[in-house]
Amino acid sequence: MNSLKEKLSLLPDKPGCYLMKNKEGTIIYVGKAKILKNRVRSYFTGSHDGKTQRLVSEIVDFEYIVTSSPMEALLLECNLIKQHDPRYNVMLKDDKTYPYIKITNEEHPRLEITRKVVKDGAKYFGPYANAGAAQETKKLLDRIYPLRKCKNIPKSVCLYYHMGQCAAPCEFEVPSDQYGEIIEQITRFLNGNYGEIKEQLKLQMNEAAEKLEFERAKEVRDQIQYIDAIMEKQKVTFSDNIDRDAWGYYTDKGWMSVQVFHIRQGKMIERNVASFPYYGEEHEDFVSYVTQFYFQEHVRPKEILLPSDNGAEGLEEWLGSKVLVPQRGPKKQLVDMAGENARLALEEKFALMARDEARTVQAVERLGEALGIGYPRRIEAFDNSNIQGIDAVSAMVVFRDGKPDKKEYRKYKVKTVTGPDDYGTMKEVVRRRYTRVLKENLEFPDLVIIDGGKGQIAAAVDVLENELGLYIPVAGLAKDNKHRTAQLLVGDPPIPVDLKRDSNEFYLLQRIQDEVHRFAITFHRNTRGKTMFQSKLDDIPGIGDKRKKLLLKHFGSVKRMKEATIDEYRGLGIGDKLARVILEHLNDEEQPQV
Repeated sequence: MNSLKEKLSLLPDKPGCYLMKNKEGTIIYVGKAKILKNRVRSYFTGSHDGKTQRLVSEIVDFEYIVTSSPMEALLLECNLIKQHDPRYNVMLKDDKTYPYIKITNEEHPRLEITRKVVKDGAKYFGPYANAGAAQETKKLLDRIYPLRKCKNIPKSVCLYYHMGQCAAPCEFEVPSDQYGEIIEQITRFLNGNYGEIKEQLKLQMNEAAEKLEFERAKEVRDQIQYIDAIMEKQKVTFSDNIDRDAWGYYTDKGWMSVQVFHIRQGKMIERNVASFPYYGEEHEDFVSYVTQFYFQEHVRPKEILLPSDNGAEGLEEWLGSKVLVPQRGPKKQLVDMAGENARLALEEKFALMARDEARTVQAVERLGEALGIGYPRRIEAFDNSNIQGIDAVSAMVVFRDGKPDKKEYRKYKVKTVTGPDDYGTMKEVVRRRYTRVLKENLEFPDLVIIDGGKGQIAAAVDVLENELGLYIPVAGLAKDNKHRTAQLLVGDPPIPVDLKRDSNEFYLLQRIQDEVHRFAITFHRNTRGKTMFQSKLDDIPGIGDKRKKLLLKHFGSVKRMKEATIDEYRGLGIGDKLARVILEHLNDEEQPQV
């Protein structure tokens, strides 16, 4: 239950579908939500009716799929319920499907609404979640384009001909190229190029309103709204009935999360998700995973959509499926959606790992065992930050029982080191920290972690042992060329400690390194921001922060202040004497402009 509560706290503020599971891992309910966090949490708070109480009593786990809009969630819910047949779902378990607009493949084509897509040579557009809007859009197209309206051709013309809504093939010969032009215009409209028709309808609405024909204006306004509703983009269902898989992935801290959406008969029916540590190039490892996925007898669809073709050479030939890297449109959006779900899955995994107290304590224990130092209850970690030695700072974070203890964090402005000397900086900061620990009888750490390799470790050990007489275990976190935590170094001389990258203790080290780096970078940015605001004005007697801000706000730069007259300074309430001092000081020698 604790794991369930942790997952609930990590739900995103986005639309999507959720799948409730029982203790056997069986999906027992599928639902949709405009905001996943609010909807899923609602099952576990407040009172419910009998059916919902029975459902909640069986839930031991859940998963979710993020979509780009509530409408996509609606269509995806339908597909998932048909695929998994959850016993607590009732509404969508029948054969109901969403409607399509169809242009029939006949000598004299017509428009119709259908819920089945068959290979009959007709053109299908959809599916549309809003059935009413689909019907109204068909009516609008029937009024605009003179295709036949009768299912069976009558013997004489009907009212539609006299209204200009039918070419009357029952009595007149209609050229095939005329039908071709009409079908092309309808196709463009239903594919999204409907701006011209919308503009025409807006003109009609405004004209009707000016003539005080408000009922007619409302009718046209409704037609515009129906068009907007029918043309809303969605990516979880396609009208071409092609089987395809859409892949996405996300990497962080040496881990990769991969998601694949399976589209069958044009509908997204399920997904596969996996998270694992990776060791090579992310693109190549991703393609390797895709290859293994299909090698293990997974069905190979007609199309495979990838986020990038980097490292995918020969994949199409090997799989026998068409491999695409979409650059725009619904397929690109589907791949992006897979990538977004991969990101959320990995972030959820990290958050659950960080919040799992038992695993965290166990990670601390195993880290101590690997280092041979016992249980390191208090860990202090250091990192330096500077830009070519300018505004050098350092920071220390404290982890107690594997969790950050932020009230113990400390910041250091480097005082004795000039230039980019990382070893000298480390010596100064370690010296200052543990001199104070000795002087004020503060708590000693069980382990000191340095963000760096052999040189930084040697600098810290030299100060602790040779200057202060302290024998505290010191370890270093070295990074690879991609700035990822690569290995833990310890000893004199330092040697690597064998830790598996997918272990909890390795993840604990990554968290410590990320946290101290974040803390140091934030402090350095703040410090540098204040330094950059300094100027020659700081050296002028009588100019404090208030007047400095006043001058900079009015003149904009030191250069402009140099060119100003005494009268301009007088207008700011600055006396003639001080104005002359400012001008003399600024023009004394060339200075950098603020």
